[in-house]
Amino acid sequence: MPKSYTVVDDYHDSRLDRWFTKNVINLPHSLIEKIIRQNKIKVNKKRTKSSYRVQSGDLIEVYDFLKLKPINKEKKIKYKPKKSEVGKYDDYVIEDNENFIIINKPPGVAVQAGTKSFKNIIDAIKNTKYFMNSNPYTVHRIDKETSGLLIIAKNRKFAQLFTSLFRIRKIHKTYLALVYGKVNNSIKTMKDELVYYENNKKITQKAISNLKIIKSNDGYSFLELNPITGRKHQLRKQLLKIGNPIIGDDKYFLNDRKIIKTKSLMLHAYKIKFMINNVQYNFKAKYNKIFTDFLKENF
Repeated sequence: MPKSYTVVDDYHDSRLDRWFTKNVINLPHSLIEKIIRQNKIKVNKKRTKSSYRVQSGDLIEVYDFLKLKPINKEKKIKYKPKKSEVGKYDDYVIEDNENFIIINKPPGVAVQAGTKSFKNIIDAIKNTKYFMNSNPYTVHRIDKETSGLLIIAKNRKFAQLFTSLFRIRKIHKTYLALVYGKVNNSIKTMKDELVYYENNKKITQKAISNLKIIKSNDGYSFLELNPITGRKHQLRKQLLKIGNPIIGDDKYFLNDRKIIKTKSLMLHAYKIKFMINNVQYNFKAKYNKIFTDFLKENF
């Protein structure tokens, strides 16, 4: 007999695999994929996929439940910021309302703690005045090395709303980048098939970004970028492919080019716009001093 669950409102529109780890048992993503392929997880009596987004009231049945073994998680050391460090984030907050805040994230700070990141935004702000009666929910990420606009939801409802808006591409982002070399004037749009590896499995994803040259000389170019898709390291990979890697990028660079050492990746999430309940939101974030100084010195 299967073990049965009913999806509650709090998890409406969540991916099935994520719902499973939160409500049933914490398993590796690859194992969840496997048991779904084996038809051991059904939604409303039917076969499904891990990417299916569960709906309130869905009946989910899990077969052979007793054979499943959870991941043994190691105890994580949580990042506890100093009071002086927490206070400085007031300078980065651009918008603060009852449902979300928007931060101008500094470079060099991760959004969340991870295997390679200890210091992070979420742990730094979760006990501040901005989240006195709520928890921070990440709805998107920008790279640790990248600066600029970051949305953090204050409740599950808006976390799900923002996640949906990102998925259907109703949140529009504009980045600024300083890159090596003179970018070809004919390039208006970058279209690529980017390769990623997940659980030793090769994945190819289409990536599209629009490009506009703001300033350019023989040494460097100052660009405005609008990613249409949202792939991991998308802009960094695409700019490397056209021969103009981002200054300060020590992961995606050309071996024959002299590398300029900077304290910041010269990629900044500059503008973001979206609409909620027929209200248009538009935000801009000033770029950091390292970015500004490089512009003054080279253009």
